[in-house]
Amino acid sequence: MSDDHGAKHVVLVEDELNIAEAIRFLLSNDGWRVQTIANGGSAVEVIRNAAPDLVMLDVNLPGKSGFEILEELRADPAFADLPILMLTARGQSRDREMAEKAGVSRFMTKPFSNSEMLDAVRALSGTSDTV
Repeated sequence: MSDDHGAKHVVLVEDELNIAEAIRFLLSNDGWRVQTIANGGSAVEVIRNAAPDLVMLDVNLPGKSGFEILEELRADPAFADLPILMLTARGQSRDREMAEKAGVSRFMTKPFSNSEMLDAVRALSGTSDTV
């Protein structure tokens, strides 16, 4: 159907354009098809329609927070096992606790290195070189 045949599909919900672009570039180079959303308000609908292999969520988003999106997705049986990586600029343990309670797969604090990001994405998607 698409010319990205076989490519893993990630939906990235991130309102900071420079971060979204950096992640998109990094993951595209690693063979991913990256769909970016800058507003939390439409994220759940877009993710439901896209049925991606992985979702990356920023915590602080316009429209709806990353936590709200995470909770909505986890409440839907179709997305109960979807790998979700949450990004936050703050390393506050409260954020991490809230995310873990809501069912996040993995949590990363910005800034992170390119290799950290790729390792996390590969581990969550099962495409990691190290098993």
